[in-house]
Amino acid sequence: MQIRICGVRGSLPAPGADFIRYGGHTSCLALALDGAPAPMLILDAGTGLRAVSQVLGGQPFQGTILLSHLHWDHVIGLPFFAAGDRPDAHTTVLVPEQPDGQDARTVLARMMSPPFYPIEPDELRGSWTFTGIPPGQRRIEAFSVLAREIPHKGGRTFGYRISDGHSTLAYMPDHCPTALGPGEDGLGDYHPAALELADHADLLVHDAQMFPGEPDVGFGHSAAEYAVELARRAHSRAVMLFHHHPDRSDAALDELARQLDQSGYPAVSVAAEGTLLEL
Repeated sequence: MQIRICGVRGSLPAPGADFIRYGGHTSCLALALDGAPAPMLILDAGTGLRAVSQVLGGQPFQGTILLSHLHWDHVIGLPFFAAGDRPDAHTTVLVPEQPDGQDARTVLARMMSPPFYPIEPDELRGSWTFTGIPPGQRRIEAFSVLAREIPHKGGRTFGYRISDGHSTLAYMPDHCPTALGPGEDGLGDYHPAALELADHADLLVHDAQMFPGEPDVGFGHSAAEYAVELARRAHSRAVMLFHHHPDRSDAALDELARQLDQSGYPAVSVAAEGTLLEL
């Protein structure tokens, strides 16, 4: 499995000189099978989605965009996805089923329609399909995907476990474990859904918007130490700290890496745009 990191921020993009090395775009990962010419599964559609068009090198996108939830920083890239907005593209967008029963196209149109944006989802060029999915196991493109609901403020949120039959990625970009109680270390509950998704994963990509020692201010995110401890308890081989606060400079993220990477188990890294991983 190949994983390209296209967007790493949470909440808002972070442009400027202080954010060059780790990047300033919001959440987006592009997945491909080893040896495949192009990514076929995209995780979240933040502003980092624009980079996928560059990866495709002028070719149309043919695949699926899998959304963890519907907050702006995870969907705002959809109307700017040049490789999908063209007549020869074929794009499926999968959205967590909404508790109120609204369909995927309807909920996406709430942020993508006049007066907030000039066109609606159905007006994108090419073939677009918008579908809600429930929790559970399914086949998406060439991958086996397990979806589980995890706590996050302000709308139904899924974490995903994705396998190509050889390697496994766990993806929880927004996760508020303190919503289920403080847990034994005060960082939040190590609850069954999170442990199942991360179980023996080759890589856990996890929300780390809060730094060590910062208070939980109720925005619905995880502390970086929680991500590392979850990986340890779930026997994940490695954890990548993700969904960086928009104020985190390169220097601050360097310090986070220094604090949490003690060259032990699991291996700890800090997500940076442009990184290409092979699991």
